[in-house]
Amino acid sequence: MSETVGYARVSSAGQSLDVQLDKLKEAGCTRVYSEKRSGQQADGRPELQACLQFLREGDTLVVCRLDRMARSVLDLAKIADLLNKKGVALRVIDQAINTGTSEGRLMFSLLGAFAQFENDIRAERQADGINKAKQKGVAFGRKRALTDDQCKRIRTLRQEEKFSIAQLAERFNVGPATIYRALQTGR
Repeated sequence: MSETVGYARVSSAGQSLDVQLDKLKEAGCTRVYSEKRSGQQADGRPELQACLQFLREGDTLVVCRLDRMARSVLDLAKIADLLNKKGVALRVIDQAINTGTSEGRLMFSLLGAFAQFENDIRAERQADGINKAKQKGVAFGRKRALTDDQCKRIRTLRQEEKFSIAQLAERFNVGPATIYRALQTGR
């Protein structure tokens, strides 16, 4: 016997699942998996993994919005492929998608294509912004813990006065790994 299974997710503990849970109940879900965690990767969400593992041929997975299930086009494609292989339909309540119908499959494919296009454009804009910032001399990354003069001083103290790594780290208020890197930059 096929089941209608729901999945709900919010990004943080302070948010409520109530609205999604009500919609899933109204949609006839007999079992609901839910979690409160960021949705970067599907493998980092144990309830989604349990839900996907539970689903059998003929079942329908119901979510309120696509972004509750997948946060990237790649993630969405992987999940959609898994559902397709298992013979499971996907129903998205708020976006009126049902892959159990040919129209729903078409809409799902179009949405995926548009999402990929949007992602590509965003990546291009970001790369342009980074290049412009670099041209203007903006430095990216974390600020260096030690100046060049401090690195020279560390090498001198180590070689001439035989300071230990721990003593140098304490004196310059940095970790031992930073001291090791400072000692290697002089070679």
